[in-house]
Amino acid sequence: MWQKIYQWLDERLGLQDLYKSFLDRPEPKGNWWNTLGSASLFLFLLQGATGIFLTIYYTPSPDHAYDSITYIMNDVAFGWLIRGIHHWGATLMVLVVFIHMLRVFVTASYKYPRELTWIIGVGLLLLTLGMGFTGYLLPWNQRSYWATMVGTQIAGTAPLIGEFIKRTLRAGSDLSALTLQRFFSGHIWWLPLLLMLLIGVHIYLVVRHGESQFPGKDD
Repeated sequence: MWQKIYQWLDERLGLQDLYKSFLDRPEPKGNWWNTLGSASLFLFLLQGATGIFLTIYYTPSPDHAYDSITYIMNDVAFGWLIRGIHHWGATLMVLVVFIHMLRVFVTASYKYPRELTWIIGVGLLLLTLGMGFTGYLLPWNQRSYWATMVGTQIAGTAPLIGEFIKRTLRAGSDLSALTLQRFFSGHIWWLPLLLMLLIGVHIYLVVRHGESQFPGKDD
């Protein structure tokens, strides 16, 4: 029965072609450095899964944000574990993405024909940093409040458009309930959607051009 279902789906979706294009293809001889892209994708999916669980109990308002985090940590079954994975996973994701970019740069894998892959990778790094920055405010404690205050103040020093960027991030002149709501919305909707879009294009380009080999002595 399962074989018939698979054949029915294959005739309509081209599952065999997808398998040959994405999985059954030659790859250069590599090492653990070649797995950093896949590790970054895994961490992104892990952040998405744990984030969905956290939104069940989190309340994005100055009056209840900290209390909801405390409730997750102390009263929700395995809430401390889910939040711990989400918290440290964010730090690990930034680190892995940065090391992945560094490896690509050191091995000159950004050169022809992978220039666009590199540019999109830079965008993914910036979005990953944006995810970390927006998520840092959500506990709404003293540390996250003043860290966001400093971060938005630094953004405000950009020439010409600095004040506009600062007011856009803060949703006003100071941090408020609107700031928290804006950061929460960006953290769970806009930035993840942009990340998923760029990840899809990034993977397509990697499949199209293949993975680069590490330079040898002759290179």
